[in-house]
Parts: sequence; C-alpha cells; structure tokens
Amino acid sequence: MLVSACSVFEEDKIDYKSAAKAPTLEIPPDLTQLRKDSRYAIESNSATASGFQSAGARVADAGTAANVVGDVRMERQGNQRWLVVLRPADKVWEPLREFWTSNGFVLITDAPDVGIMETDWAENRAKIPQDFIRKTLGKVLDSLYSSGERDKFRTRVERHAQGGVEIYITHRGMAENYANAQKDQTVWQPRAGDPELEIEFLRRLMVKLGASPEAAKSATASAAHAQTASVTTVEGQPTIQITDSLDRAWRRTGVALDRTGFTVEDRDRSKGIYFVRYVAPGTAAGQEPGFFARIFSSKKEEAALSRYRIALTEKGNASWVRVLDANGQPETSGNAERILKLLANELR
Repeated sequence: MLVSACSVFEEDKIDYKSAAKAPTLEIPPDLTQLRKDSRYAIESNSATASGFQSAGARVADAGTAANVVGDVRMERQGNQRWLVVLRPADKVWEPLREFWTSNGFVLITDAPDVGIMETDWAENRAKIPQDFIRKTLGKVLDSLYSSGERDKFRTRVERHAQGGVEIYITHRGMAENYANAQKDQTVWQPRAGDPELEIEFLRRLMVKLGASPEAAKSATASAAHAQTASVTTVEGQPTIQITDSLDRAWRRTGVALDRTGFTVEDRDRSKGIYFVRYVAPGTAAGQEPGFFARIFSSKKEEAALSRYRIALTEKGNASWVRVLDANGQPETSGNAERILKLLANELR
C-alpha cells in the first residue's frame, strides 16, 4: 500500500499554490500559535538544536532502520521518518529554502539559528477535478476553484555530534467545512496530518540533495517498525511511557509537537523540557470565523493561553513524558491528559 501510495504522488498529484491571503488559517480551533514576529523568538541558549547536546555516535538498533544514498540516508521509527545528512547545517539550509519555494510554498518562518523552517498555508491544486469547464476557464479564473483544503509543512533541522544534521518534515492540514445546517457559512477546521505527504516530500528532498529518483523511492518503500507509546498514570500523574531511550524519545516528542500544532516557545535538551503554549478545546479561542467574516470584522481579543512544560525523563529502558505547569510543578488539570493523548496518537 505504501509503495502504491508513493507512485500515486509521483504522477503529478502535487501542485501547490500558496494561500498566503487566507489569514483565517493561522489559528486552528484548539491549538493556538504565537504571532509571527515572536513565534520563534528565543530567550536563552537552551533553544539551540538538540543535536548540540547529544554525545556519542548514533547507533541504529532493531527499532530503527536506515536507507543510505551517498551522504543522505532515511531513517524510520514507528510512523516517523527523517533524513540524516552528513553535511554541516549551513550547507543544507539554502537547498532547503530552494526546495520549498520551488514546490510552490511561501516561507513564513526561516530561522537557521533555531533550525526551524515553516511554510505558509498552501493549496494542492492537483486535487481540483480537471473537467471541461475547469480546463476552459481555470487559467483565466483560477481563483474560483478550490479544493477546500490547505496544507503547511514545518521542517526541523537538528545538528548531531558527527557534524551532520537530521531533517524532519511534519504536515498539518485544514479543511473548509460548513458551519451550520443552512450551509451559508464556512469555517476552517483542522484535519488529520498526512504521513504519506511527509514521506513524499522527504523523498523529493533526497533527490534535491543529490540522490537519484530511483534510489530515493527505494529508501521510502520499506515498512515501518511498530513502537509502543501509551498514556497511563504513574505516581498519581498522567504519563506517556515510551519504550525508547531518552535521546530518541526527545526527538519523537519534538516531531509529535510539530504535527499536533503546539507552539514550542523554547526547549532545553539538557533538562529534557519543551516549553509550549496550548489552549483547551471549547474556549473562546476555539471558535474561528469564516474567511470573509475574518476579513471584514474587527480584530478580536487574543485569548489567554496556558503555558506548559513537556518534561521527559529516562526510566530504565523506557522514557516518561509528563506535563508540568508554567512553574515546573506537576499539572493537575484535565489539560494534562488531553495534551498527552494528542501526543500519544503521534508517538505510536
């Protein structure tokens, strides 16, 4: 199924056009982002890429597989895949920038100092049916046609001790749905992330970095290994138990945060802590107006957000993931379990 899915994408099924003029997509209903001008502002040196803190060589075990093409290889664990590139970060950043812009995206975050690159919301125009009317008028009135879906991608670049980098690509999606039974108003709502899109863009990035199309396709064809991540209660506190080392659990948790749309304000690899913002579903921030309502209405007040710390600790052959409040104390509200369930769905 995976091989066939990759072949579908190859047949010109990806044709993105930036949706930079759609501001309503900036804030999903239940996960709120920071303003663009401060989203990745850092206040301490702890926000550097986690690879600076790692020590010793990374050794692939039974839970991780790799496909090597020159100085680029693809590794996988669970439902996560990433590239390992044996080049300095400054030699990879410019090709990354060219990669996303050449695929039809506009970059809203381009921060090599923290290793984060994020695209604006964009529409895959290849999903629009190519009927007779579309072919006749589409080139003249292209804006009249919409797939009703938008995608954005976040690229995370982590340095490692060998002087190379690890590259992760995570996808987030939105869909336009009717807000009422009369179908006279629409809202943008989050839709499930698409791991196949992530794999396809990793494959294309391998080609961009010098691999042949055949070799890159072969690297993505192998099945992933199942991993265990479950939410349980330990010492009276909701906890995710991951059957993995702290180093790999740290990486997987960072990717899970990217996929679920949390805003990572800061991170401290030495202490195993991500500093995040989260707004619970059902609050005022969870009600987003439609596209035109957003344009013609006055700016609403920014909802108060809650700050949390996602703390990782190593326990024997496993790692624990817990939620702490802004002061570093165990979080006792229902939000702790909600956050962990969101993460656990991506960690499995």
